[in-house]
Amino acid sequence: MYQLVFSCRHRYGLSEAGIELPVSLALGKATVHLMAKLDTGAALCIFQRQFGEALGLEVERGLRQEMATATGRFLTYGHAVALSTLGIDFELIAYFAADPLFYRNVLGRRGFLEQLRLGLVDREATLYVGRDGE
Repeated sequence: MYQLVFSCRHRYGLSEAGIELPVSLALGKATVHLMAKLDTGAALCIFQRQFGEALGLEVERGLRQEMATATGRFLTYGHAVALSTLGIDFELIAYFAADPLFYRNVLGRRGFLEQLRLGLVDREATLYVGRDGE
């Protein structure tokens, strides 16, 4: 038997396609609020271009990273930002899509999941979250 401790419990909608979390991204005095899907299969955190621009970023001046999925490839650019969700704050490299028509926001392993401890009871639509090391 194992026991884990979590600092937050989040209820998500069962009718949603995936588990969405409320997220705030910040850079300097600029902040944007959005919903992002938890994606344990994604290596990185990827956001729509519009959110990077709203933070005042010149998206293409970031770290160039081509992404590959089962449905194709797309280009992103990484930038250091602050991320907050469910009362947990940290710094990470967020990747913003080059294509303004890219419409997904995902929270992946590097920078996000690697800093957290998660528990999931999907039949109850409940996600338990704690900062790793708490």
